[in-house]
Amino acid sequence: MRDPSRQDEGNSEAGASGSDGRFAPSLTGPLHLGNLRTALLAWLFARSAGAGFLVRVEDLDRSRVRPGVEEGQLADLRAIGLDWDGPVVRQSERMELYEEAIARLDADGLLYPCYCTRAEIRAAASAPHGIPAADRYPGTCRELTKAERAEREAAGRPPALRVRSEGVRVIFEDRLLGRFEDEVDDFVVRRNDGTPAYQLAVVVDDAAQGVGEVVRGADLADSTPRQILLTRLLGLTEPAYAHVPLVLGPDGRRLAKRHGAVTLSERAARGEGPERIRAWMACSLGLAEAGEKPTPGDLLGRFDPTRLPREPTVWSAV
Repeated sequence: MRDPSRQDEGNSEAGASGSDGRFAPSLTGPLHLGNLRTALLAWLFARSAGAGFLVRVEDLDRSRVRPGVEEGQLADLRAIGLDWDGPVVRQSERMELYEEAIARLDADGLLYPCYCTRAEIRAAASAPHGIPAADRYPGTCRELTKAERAEREAAGRPPALRVRSEGVRVIFEDRLLGRFEDEVDDFVVRRNDGTPAYQLAVVVDDAAQGVGEVVRGADLADSTPRQILLTRLLGLTEPAYAHVPLVLGPDGRRLAKRHGAVTLSERAARGEGPERIRAWMACSLGLAEAGEKPTPGDLLGRFDPTRLPREPTVWSAV
């Protein structure tokens, strides 16, 4: 097994080697303009490196998947001029891959059952940096005896499965954020309803699809050390990362439905078509001047990751 605390030399250039990039939205609702700008950036990173671009939908939590959302999201990506290679991949169709990875971790003695509720974790956790306290596990079930586990199961508590992280600190170099370091807690890889957790599925999928650089919103940077640890424990190829600035609402919070008309269809109802929205995105990224209507090809010719803004953009109507 590889040393999970070791950072591979030269890994930050993986995205430039021709390995694929991807965009992986969840199917909980329509894409808002911040999601679409991240998708545009992921496309630009991949295409400018001569790499393929993949679309994968995250639909493991079937209780939150809404009918028609996938079709609407794909239509919005096409509307702003994005294309992708191969068929759309759905996580719900890849359960066997996730279960194989969980079985490998378990066979290596790296997992243990956890019977804690969210409320119990929240009550026991302190307030560390990085992962919010409510999501960072304090290790309550790590050393339970066989009898203690039997007692909890007899009480009707189905366990989740957590990774024994041993408090390892993971360091990685992000293309936009620079050096990032955090201690990894014992996080969930299979929920107590039997569903593989996002942290595991995204690692397995990126490796299986040959993703060389993960481009996504800066709000996901805190989860990256967990994913890097899993990648190393499973002996998979580690991708590079570029966490791009978010789009915020006028109140300074991450763009969401509460900020009004923030989807492509809602802006279209106000007379702002996809071309105009793409122009706003380009201006916000320093890739176009006010009044221009650049094509995706124009943006690709101008794209330079080193010149991208590092600060969030505040949304205002175009």
